[in-house]
Amino acid sequence: MRTATLGPAERVEALADMAERELDVLVVGAGVVGAGTALDAVTRGLSTGIVEARDWASGTSSRSSKLIHGGLRYLEMLDFALVREALKERGLLLERLAPHLVKPVPFLYPLQHKGWERFYAGSGVALYDAMSFSSGHGRGLPVHRHLSRRGALRVAPCLKKDALVGAMQYYDAQMDDARFVTTLVRTAASYGALAASRARVIGFLREGERVVGARVQDVEAGVAYEIRAKQIVNATGVWTDDTQALIGERGQFHVRASKGIHLVVPKDRIHSSTGLILRTEKSVLFVIPWGRHWIVGTTDTEWDLDKAHPAASSADIDYLLEHVNTVLATPLTRDDVEGVYAGLRPLLAGESDATSKLSREHTVAHPVPGLVVVAGGKYTTYRVMAKDAVDEAVHGLDQRVAPCVTEDTPLLGAEGYRALWNARARIAARTGLHVVRVEHLLNRYGSLTEQILDLIAEDPALGRPLAAADDYLRAEIVYAASHEGARHLDDVLTRRTRISIETFDRGTLSARECAELMAPVLGWDELQIEKEVEHYDKRVEAERESQRQPDDLTADAARLGAPDIVPI
Repeated sequence: MRTATLGPAERVEALADMAERELDVLVVGAGVVGAGTALDAVTRGLSTGIVEARDWASGTSSRSSKLIHGGLRYLEMLDFALVREALKERGLLLERLAPHLVKPVPFLYPLQHKGWERFYAGSGVALYDAMSFSSGHGRGLPVHRHLSRRGALRVAPCLKKDALVGAMQYYDAQMDDARFVTTLVRTAASYGALAASRARVIGFLREGERVVGARVQDVEAGVAYEIRAKQIVNATGVWTDDTQALIGERGQFHVRASKGIHLVVPKDRIHSSTGLILRTEKSVLFVIPWGRHWIVGTTDTEWDLDKAHPAASSADIDYLLEHVNTVLATPLTRDDVEGVYAGLRPLLAGESDATSKLSREHTVAHPVPGLVVVAGGKYTTYRVMAKDAVDEAVHGLDQRVAPCVTEDTPLLGAEGYRALWNARARIAARTGLHVVRVEHLLNRYGSLTEQILDLIAEDPALGRPLAAADDYLRAEIVYAASHEGARHLDDVLTRRTRISIETFDRGTLSARECAELMAPVLGWDELQIEKEVEHYDKRVEAERESQRQPDDLTADAARLGAPDIVPI
């Protein structure tokens, strides 16, 4: 296996290597589906490259509800195949592929009607558990249980007594979505895939009807490359139609964007030992445990404005607060909100006018020779989408190709994770870190934690927490730039860590400290440090301003007030 380091030198080398020879597969887009496709292709023995216009997971895949789940509400839609498929993937991730990143999480479903609702909802959750077990990968989670009102209030004292007559508790799983994607890309690189972020496809190379490559611009250096590939996979999510337009032909399907926003509030604002799932008139609302915080979401509204930076309006925030407060004894207010983030779901168009009813199924197409398109789907089933995309690409290759092996290919950090977890007290004693710090690192990096500890051994100052975001160690910021492909301050504060949504200052108080830690790795001088901090401050202010606006149009205009690219 090659190095999984994605530092600045490796990025430049990857772009040059991609331009020097014809690849078997070039993946465009490094969200969870694109990253999964690169891993699938390279582990079949195909020469593989992956390019991303911005940062890993900078679109939809860093702005989800952070859940790995079967989709309980899809049972109500009688979409049994999708639920069964997702539950199998949930089990694989928990047990085999990424136990360091994917963790069980309990949810309480309050019942508001006696008798029939417990039978109706209980039957659905029982079927959910049964389908999980029948997949062969469901033994890692406890089965659901029924609770009386007193029992429900014992585990969730935050609830109003008159908001429920009883409850059910069941389990799903969660992860840090952006960290998961970064790990996927690094795993693909460790098997030989060439990976470059901040590398935008600006056109496709054609020979007659066939697509034979892509013109890729290094956004950082301004240099353009011609990268030739036997097959290109377009995995650009909500940008699918835009990417298809570069070949000058209409796609076989269209992707619509549905906006979902989430609020982040401190742990002490909601007194509960379990997450919550609540019904709304349109969909469901989750209250999700998230370290020392809660995530509250989500909305589901059509979005046809700026795709790069979907904006949360004041109306969106009010909607979530109003709905969650219907069951909370102590209501949440605007002052309780630490962070807000908005993401876009890529939904296949044409099945319904309401985005909340569009299918989460995925589609793979081969619109022209040499180009495969994969779109739709949900985060949990990324591996199946990637397999289907590579299977389709293989049809266009004039060679025998091995079948998919990603069901048995753990992500980086998974091997040895459980042994290190069992030894966490000994690691803490050896390194001088508190055992809670060691647990934090193991649950973010798995067995790669040793690389973080090596940085601290070389420079003990890196073992200190950040001054204004003490959940994270200074070493993690250096590591993000040296090993995980972080190119800018926004990459670190928004995706490698979650400081941008986990602090009331939205990361502005940590910006300079982080920029100074990144500077030696990325070769920044004092002027560039100033630019990075200024750019981040403007981004946060633009987001705050957008969240004060009454509707999508005004919120979008306010968010676009901050520049997208940091000048070099």
